[in-house]
Amino acid sequence: MSMQDPVADMLTRIRNAQARNKPSVQMPASKLRKSIADLLVAEGYLTSAEVSEAENGKKVLDIELKYYQGKGVIEQLKRYSRPGLRQYRGKDELPSVQKGLGVAIISTSRGIMSDRAAREAGIGGEVIALVA
Repeated sequence: MSMQDPVADMLTRIRNAQARNKPSVQMPASKLRKSIADLLVAEGYLTSAEVSEAENGKKVLDIELKYYQGKGVIEQLKRYSRPGLRQYRGKDELPSVQKGLGVAIISTSRGIMSDRAAREAGIGGEVIALVA
């Protein structure tokens, strides 16, 4: 059976692993998942994200989760745009998360970037997820 929304699957795997205080989580790798994970590492929500090869020859994305005083750094991880209802926003309409204490992940023509970086670049795009 094929996966309908790989980004939602990724976010759910991260949420579930953090709820169980797992040190890391693995999932099938893709360029989109890797770039989202790299953005979360750059923003300080994850420790690391590496692509490796599994025994069956397929690529696997290994994500090391980040904790502070026994609690996960990510408090909220929500899919915004979804396959049934895509959410595109212009540069002036990009969402802000909890008074600047979070980040919106935006897919732009220049790649995956945070809402702050998209505003600086003066471009909009699809709002993939909100992280706080």
